[in-house]
Amino acid sequence: MKLLNIQGLIISNPINIRYILGIPVEGKILIADRENIFVTDARYIEEVNRFLTINDEFVIYDAKDLSDTDNQNFFQNCENVGFEENYVTFAEYENIIRKYRIKNMEETEGIIEKMRMVKDEDEIRKIEKACEITDKCFDYITSFIKIGMTERQIALEIQKYFLENGAEGEAFETIVASGENSSKPHAVPSDKIIREGDPITIDFGAKYKGYCADMTRTIFAGYINDQMKETYELVLRNQVRATKEIKEGTSCKMIARSVENEFYLYNHSLIHALGHGVGLSVHELPILSHNSQLSLKENMVVTNEPGIYIPGKYGIRIEDTIRVGRNEPEVLTKSTKDIVII
Repeated sequence: MKLLNIQGLIISNPINIRYILGIPVEGKILIADRENIFVTDARYIEEVNRFLTINDEFVIYDAKDLSDTDNQNFFQNCENVGFEENYVTFAEYENIIRKYRIKNMEETEGIIEKMRMVKDEDEIRKIEKACEITDKCFDYITSFIKIGMTERQIALEIQKYFLENGAEGEAFETIVASGENSSKPHAVPSDKIIREGDPITIDFGAKYKGYCADMTRTIFAGYINDQMKETYELVLRNQVRATKEIKEGTSCKMIARSVENEFYLYNHSLIHALGHGVGLSVHELPILSHNSQLSLKENMVVTNEPGIYIPGKYGIRIEDTIRVGRNEPEVLTKSTKDIVII
């Protein structure tokens, strides 16, 4: 992380606001030289006051009650104010400078996102619970799926299961991709009917108290042919091997390169990153890819999701959510990775 020459900071991203305040609200956090301020509106002011007036860390303002003089005073002693360059639009950037009379705005290169990479015990407990609900959903959905159902029916049943079994809902839009659709890594569930012999890739995860799970399993309808079985075993072998390296100090680049090199030997490519961080967002830092400059730290939570895709034919992906350990990983999604035929 670079040394920032800032005396103030404006945080606008709702995910980062939830990380800092601990509640799902919108507004702006202003970290100034004299005090910490949260500016919100009538939709959230009651909730914010209920949770944040317990301590004196933040002064809370309803945006409609602020005068131009108030805005001008917040950063009057700050030469440089940091902003979230990956979230703020150019129009909002200009509005912030004008509204708060800021002398100079500095990019912070994801300072809050980098803080979020290493989870505390409470965050890990919430991710564990999200993973537990996801595992139970997998057990349920494999007994629910029948040949003749549509991808959309299965995806809707997953969403319903989450809502009825302790989750806030989905951590992201569930992917159910069968047959030739499974060759598309981010396929959208369709009205395609599950046919005998189809692979069915299910990429899904529950959200619990704001925190996400992310798991993919590829199962098979009726039977698995020899070519798919060979591909499945190649993906699984690399997924298991890469998981063993998810521990303190390991280079993200090295883990991804190892899988890429093995796939290459079998004339396949890893067409997406091997994995990514998981937390309040289902995709966050660090990224496990050949472009990464980061190394893993204890209590990061990441995915490991190698996949092979044969365009127009089929795809196989296997993914777990994993806590980075000091000496060894802890796999948080525990559903079987043996071949499942429904």
